[in-house]
Amino acid sequence: MTTTQVTESALKIIESIETVIVGKREAVELTVAGFLSGGHILIEDIPGVGKTMLARTLAISVGGTFKRIQFTPDLLPADVTGSSVYNQVENRFIFREGPIFANVVLADEINRATPKSQAALLEAMEEFQVTADGVTYPLPRPFFVLATENPIEYEGTYSLPEAQLDRFTMRVTLGYPSPKDEVEILTRQMKHHPIEDVRPVLAEKEAAELQVAVRDVFLEESLKDYIVTLVGRTREHPDLDLGASPRGSIALMRCSQAVAAIAGRDYVRPDDIKRVAVS
Repeated sequence: MTTTQVTESALKIIESIETVIVGKREAVELTVAGFLSGGHILIEDIPGVGKTMLARTLAISVGGTFKRIQFTPDLLPADVTGSSVYNQVENRFIFREGPIFANVVLADEINRATPKSQAALLEAMEEFQVTADGVTYPLPRPFFVLATENPIEYEGTYSLPEAQLDRFTMRVTLGYPSPKDEVEILTRQMKHHPIEDVRPVLAEKEAAELQVAVRDVFLEESLKDYIVTLVGRTREHPDLDLGASPRGSIALMRCSQAVAAIAGRDYVRPDDIKRVAVS
């Protein structure tokens, strides 16, 4: 897949999402960049700004399956990954897949579940597989987790462990729309929700190929040093208890490649790294 094809496909996804998510180009582009990089996104924002719609529209646009997991205090790890059920007819246990087996998984209000249930995502997000009863099951590709948490309400919540946070490529916020954009939202939803009109712009296989193609975007040695320097500074900063891991360096590289591809280039600029570094 050429750079031109990658750019065209990425812009199609962005345009498709923007038929539903109004006036949030930067957040949409960062989310798509996170998807193209093969990573995962944490959206920390208030209720009602379109987090679920963003995940659903992305799933439809890339021709993938979508599953939503509502994280609650009584959620069990098996409710996420799946469990073995005894089949009396075949006289054996059969693994019944959980909602984690989808191309786009929305982990809604992830910080409301106990750490044990949150940990059910660790293997899936890093190794793209689930292990149950000693048997490993591969997850569909592409596989993308978009998790949400409410930054206002902390009663009855559990802080995400560092191992969990480290697996998210970026943290993105949507925020309130501008008055003009909010009027546009009202106009679009006068008769029906615009997500009903969204159609796939890619096939599932094409989306997986897109993630592979993004890795061909050129990154010169000096920019690798720049990424390592940026990440290294987080480990030395006196105001930070814990700096970014080597996984953070890889995530910064992959996302820089993705935003460069979205911009129509087959090479990374320093500005691409700066653009995604904070997120």
